[in-house]
Amino acid sequence: MSDPGPRPALHPSILREYDIRGILGETLSADDARVIGCAFGSIVGKGGGASVCVGRDGRLSSPELEQALVEGLASTGLEVRRVGLGPTPMLYFAVRHTGAAAGIMVTGSHNPPDHNGFKMLLDKRPFYGTDIALLGRIAAEAAFRRGKGRVVETPVAEAYVERLLQDWDGGERALTVVWDPGNGAAGAVLPQLIDGLPGNHIILNGAVDGTFPAHHPDPTEPETLEQLRAAVLREGADVGVAFDGDGDRIGLLDGRGRILWGDQMLALLAEPVLEERPGAPIIADVKASQALFDHIAALGGTPLMYRTGHSLIKAYMTEVGAPLAGEMSGHIFFADRYYGFDDALYAAVRLLGMVAGWPEGETLATRLDAMPKPINTPELRFPCPDSEKFAVMGRVKETLTERGATFSDVDGVRVSRDDGWWLLRASNTQAVLVARCEAGTPAGLERLKADLSETLAGVGMPVPPEVLNVKAG
Repeated sequence: MSDPGPRPALHPSILREYDIRGILGETLSADDARVIGCAFGSIVGKGGGASVCVGRDGRLSSPELEQALVEGLASTGLEVRRVGLGPTPMLYFAVRHTGAAAGIMVTGSHNPPDHNGFKMLLDKRPFYGTDIALLGRIAAEAAFRRGKGRVVETPVAEAYVERLLQDWDGGERALTVVWDPGNGAAGAVLPQLIDGLPGNHIILNGAVDGTFPAHHPDPTEPETLEQLRAAVLREGADVGVAFDGDGDRIGLLDGRGRILWGDQMLALLAEPVLEERPGAPIIADVKASQALFDHIAALGGTPLMYRTGHSLIKAYMTEVGAPLAGEMSGHIFFADRYYGFDDALYAAVRLLGMVAGWPEGETLATRLDAMPKPINTPELRFPCPDSEKFAVMGRVKETLTERGATFSDVDGVRVSRDDGWWLLRASNTQAVLVARCEAGTPAGLERLKADLSETLAGVGMPVPPEVLNVKAG
């Protein structure tokens, strides 16, 4: 194995808050992957760890990046365990299953085909924020450990699927389920998973294909669910399940083809968890509906609102001992009988088991019918330079404080009013501000949108009317 040697510093744009992400041929290359391996391996080795698991998704660039990454890791003296093609949660599982000190996944998640990146964990915790900043400094200085490592093939797909099936707790009902992994990495293990589940299962776009020929692999975008919706209606299915490109986010349709968003899924999943764990804390991000927090409280749980970001949520779950958490983006985290990381396939098993155990006549559609129907905007995104977005948020907070507004600043500002709430936060991954409004009536929603617009205009950032005049859901 050749010595990778020192390389130029990594492009600063790829070092994100939660992971590393770039565009092939522009901000990310195989040489960068090798440097990342050297830097990450140097950090893992300092803790006395001797092994690291490596996985990859199905993007066309992933094999080349994974090979270079493995070379960099091995050059620091680590044992590198290659778990192969599969979803990101399979890599997280592999770290625990094999007792490795760390793990790193080559994945572009739900981003376009020419994007790719890396998600990491160390000592069973997410590697993010200051950890990634440290990795960047080590790379820039080429301050790498040196040693003779080794590379071993360590397939874990079979064990991973067995672990997913271990927590199936469904009833007698045989469900018809349509699955759409969107040609993403979840398709590598989905056939084995459904072989172990009762009921009738149909897979769309199951072949792993990094060009994503059917549709973009992001189930939070309604247009990506149209093919799944048509199949659910055609097959008379009970449920439709979609995954993002690396299988850590889930999309869900009821038997009438309607979308259940992340907070609605979490509201249902919290019910059996709180039956077993009365009073337990359940976490949702600041984008979630107030109806979710009210529902958790009504069930006797302790609702906790926290910052958006899968790494942040996982760390906070450990801190407060929460058995369940979720984000509007479709990340669902189970520490109840599982490991506390975001695994869309595991969430699907728990969701389907819950539905199959409901009394006759109760379906996902009837449960959605019974849920509160607040009116809310989709995510509203306002361009704002990275150099300015946090300063803008500081001015917004000052303005709200001066006028005596009721707000939470756990992540940006979430302003509570009698007719609902609005949220404004700076994206950690893009040069935008992200907003959302929710109210009980159309008139209330318009008042909230006007308040948001006036607040931003007051700090020197007027909002284009077309951004606010989007269809509410």
